[in-house]
Amino acid sequence: MTPTSFALTQSAYVPLGLAFFGLGTGYLIFGPQELFGFPAKSESSELTNGWWGFWMPGMLQFLCGTYILVGLTWFNVFGVGAKSTPLYAAGIETTVFGIHWLAMGLSRMRGGSIVPNGFMSVAFFLVALLGLIVFKTAGDGPVTLLFAGLMAVYFFEFFYCFDLFMPLSRKALGLVHILTGLLLMYLTYGIVLNLSLGWHVYI
Repeated sequence: MTPTSFALTQSAYVPLGLAFFGLGTGYLIFGPQELFGFPAKSESSELTNGWWGFWMPGMLQFLCGTYILVGLTWFNVFGVGAKSTPLYAAGIETTVFGIHWLAMGLSRMRGGSIVPNGFMSVAFFLVALLGLIVFKTAGDGPVTLLFAGLMAVYFFEFFYCFDLFMPLSRKALGLVHILTGLLLMYLTYGIVLNLSLGWHVYI
């Protein structure tokens, strides 16, 4: 018997809007608390923040990254060649960031220590640098800026988690969370409007 083969239709509908919106929501929830101290940290606010962190930046990024990697490696629905190379990096990045946020959300809900997150921030600073290199080389300015924002997040998170240069490090972390969160909302609008309406928003 000859094996049956099939080919799926190529698609432009990469679900990056899910990842952008999910991470942006997480940053816009965490950032104001870090920058302005509102709402004050309490058992109930940490539970709520952890729950949001698990689902929005966590699950949406993990879902997006898995979808992209499966689409590229199993079904080839996003094409091959130069255009798919940064998309592979996007799949890797959103998957690892998604799992990171799943862990962070659960830890926050359970009142876990933030000190080990200082060591985690080193690895995620490096993976954000990897994303910056890929998208800078690919000529994608807004996404390159996004990864620069992510590098700033993990730079300041290192000092925040080890209680160094406080409260400056906490406020700086909050500020870059907010600014990067707003950039993520811009990227969400851009990719959805471009794919849905054929607009040409610069992303």
